Amino acid sequence: MTAYLFSCENATCAVPEAYREIFRGAEDEVASAEGWEPGSLNLAQAFAMRYRTPLLHGDVTRLLMDFEKDGDKRWSRFSMKLPEATRLKIVDRHERPYRTLLVQRIAEDLRRHAAVLHVMVHTDPAMDGWITLKTPKGGVLAQKIAKAWQARLKTGELDVHHVRNAASVPLGTALSLEFPAAQYAQIRLSVSQSFFLEGRPWRWEPLKKLLLESLEQAVADIELVSDPEFPSIAPY
Repeated sequence: MTAYLFSCENATCAVPEAYREIFRGAEDEVASAEGWEPGSLNLAQAFAMRYRTPLLHGDVTRLLMDFEKDGDKRWSRFSMKLPEATRLKIVDRHERPYRTLLVQRIAEDLRRHAAVLHVMVHTDPAMDGWITLKTPKGGVLAQKIAKAWQARLKTGELDVHHVRNAASVPLGTALSLEFPAAQYAQIRLSVSQSFFLEGRPWRWEPLKKLLLESLEQAVADIELVSDPEFPSIAPY
């Protein structure tokens, strides 16, 4: 059996009290798509509830620290104003525990299951009406699942793109290198924010329902194919 894991790195625009001064006068930027990904946490929570698994998500605005990046690229024009020692404290308090939990969760699931399907949930303001499934280079298992998922979503006449061998963000790359591609299936799901913010081209709730149901159907489609190398995936 294969375990499900859902994560949401840019889940919130929250700013801890200790760092609010650097965002004074920039509250609109923090609350905008620059500071977080509207709808991503709502969708990730729905996945986690549907598949009865704990959700891992970021807990601060990416304008304070971007959970997906490394080095100086983690910091925005606002957080670069902070002393280096303060930024290191942010890493210790927010980024390091998050990445450690991800690695521990995947490793533990692989000890108990044949494979892990990890869906990294995102929304994007630039992809008007699109849904994109990105799989990393060499991600054989991830590509099989994403291909079947794309086919299921397209039956709903949605504009769905599967990008194979996609250049990944540092967090995704690190996880892909940490675990074998035949057991660790990483899919980066990006959904246009137009669904969540404007209800187009689909209303948000029907789209969310289709995304949840189609993932389960996609896995079932693969299991119907005679493929002894594909691990059995439990629906819950």
